[in-house]
Amino acid sequence: MSSAVPGGADAHGRGSPALLEVRGLRKAFGGLKVTDGISFDLEAGVLTTLVGPNGAGKTTLFNQITGELAPDAGSIRLRGESLLGLAPWRVARRGVARSFQDLRLFTHMSARDNLLTTMEPATGLWQPGGAAARQRRLDRVAELLAATRLDALASARAIDLSYAQRKFLSLARVMAADASVWLLDEPASGLDRGSYALFLQLVCDAVRGGVTVCMIEHNLDIVSSASDRVLFLDRGRLLAEGSPAEVLNDPALAAIYFGERAA
Repeated sequence: MSSAVPGGADAHGRGSPALLEVRGLRKAFGGLKVTDGISFDLEAGVLTTLVGPNGAGKTTLFNQITGELAPDAGSIRLRGESLLGLAPWRVARRGVARSFQDLRLFTHMSARDNLLTTMEPATGLWQPGGAAARQRRLDRVAELLAATRLDALASARAIDLSYAQRKFLSLARVMAADASVWLLDEPASGLDRGSYALFLQLVCDAVRGGVTVCMIEHNLDIVSSASDRVLFLDRGRLLAEGSPAEVLNDPALAAIYFGERAA
C-alpha cells in the first residue's frame, strides 16, 4: 500500500503533475482535530475516492477545499494558485464544482432553471452574449437533462422529483459548471443498482474526458469498481492511499472502517 505521501505515480503507474495540491491541512474545533495535517494530490483525469468511518473528516475536508470552512493551517492550490481565503463562489469560478449530501437544489425552480442558474455568467437580468449565448446555454441544458434521463422532466420543479431524480439533477448541475475538478459528497447514496450504474457511467465518462473527480463514497462496490485511487481517512488523518485493492483489502483499515477496533 502507498503511504500517505503526495506525488509520484497514480494507481495506473502514471506520474502526472497535480491539478489540486493539499498540504498540511489542519482544522480543529476546540480539542477536536477534524483535519490533522492532511496532504494529497488530485491529478487530472483520475478518479479518487475518500473512504473512512463516519466522523473521519471527509466532508470537512471538502468544505475546506471549497472555501466553506477556513483551515487553521496548510495550503490548497489549484494549478499552483492558492485557494485559501477565497469565497466558495470564487473557488467555483476557478474550476472546482461541488455536490452536497443535502443536494442544495433550488427546490421550487424547474430542473431546467436549476441548470441555467449554474451556467449564467452573471447575476443580472441581462446576460452577456445576447440571444446566441442564451441559446447555447439552453442547448447544453437539454444535453445534460438527456444524459441524466431528466429530459422529460425539464419543466418539473425540483421538489416534485423523486429522490434519485434530484440526485441526478445535482450531478447535472456539477456537469453544467464545466469545472476541471468535481468534489462529490456521497453522490450515489440512496440510488438503486440501475441508477448508480448510470451515475458511474456519467462520472467515468467525465474522467475519461480529463475531469478530475474526488468523491466520498460508502458503497464499496462503487469504490472498488470505479476508483483509480483511494484515500483512507480516520479521525482527521490520512492513514493510507493506494489502489482500491491495496486499501480495501488491508485488514487493519477494514477493522477501523467497520468499527471493530478499540475506541
